[in-house]
Amino acid sequence: MQWITPDLAVLLVSDPKRGVQPSGERLKVMTRGAAWVWFKEGMVKHRMAVLLLLCLVALPCCSWAQDESGGEDDPAITSSLGMPLSFPLNPTHQYAGLGLGVSTGVGYNLDRHNAFVGEFMWNWLFASDRALEPFRVALQSNNVSGHGNVFAFTANYRLELRGRTGGIYFIGGPGWIYLTASLSRAIPQGTPVPCSPIYLWWGYNCADGPVITNSTSVHSSAGAPGLNGGIGFTVRTGEAPYRAYVESRYYFAPTGSVSTKLLTFTVGIRY
Repeated sequence: MQWITPDLAVLLVSDPKRGVQPSGERLKVMTRGAAWVWFKEGMVKHRMAVLLLLCLVALPCCSWAQDESGGEDDPAITSSLGMPLSFPLNPTHQYAGLGLGVSTGVGYNLDRHNAFVGEFMWNWLFASDRALEPFRVALQSNNVSGHGNVFAFTANYRLELRGRTGGIYFIGGPGWIYLTASLSRAIPQGTPVPCSPIYLWWGYNCADGPVITNSTSVHSSAGAPGLNGGIGFTVRTGEAPYRAYVESRYYFAPTGSVSTKLLTFTVGIRY
């Protein structure tokens, strides 16, 4: 490395076991050399971060600079494909952590501002430590995992206000939301466990207090009518009518013993 000075090299090859120690003055010089190395590396990382930011800013700018006269900006059919990141809300967050999945939709544009869209959203939910802790205690092992799945089928109305390059829209409607949850290991049969909502979430049943532990596999499923609604922003990418979008959406359904409440943030492409 070209930033390592000769004085700093002495420090790197010194051997404390053999009693070879640099003098006080030389130690100061070597300390300044190390600080210079740290400063240079920090500057390189800073420049790389700035370069990455400029690339992210320049990418949509380049898209906007393309010929905006090409393509049909008001098609009759609309479709989308995105990747939603979900954040469970109370009470769902007591049992599930972050989630990641896919969403897609297709619909009909009444005009430039109004559309009806049918959508499907799937999200894989990672189990929270709080949801797994009772099973780790009962099994006396940390070797247990779990996850959930959320499937949402929705029929939505979309109101959009957009120009040639950017826009904003509001979307929402009813639907059917289906939730599943599964655990990698079951509690051994006959283990005394007091009933609590966490066991119902994973699919256990309770009878007069204790949890019934006669299952060899643990899973649950529940579906219910629900609602969803949110807001999104679009930006023109290349030839019309293709647009990138970012969106925040709220989902709710009274599924089983625990209601499903999710807040999703989606990035995708729309036609």
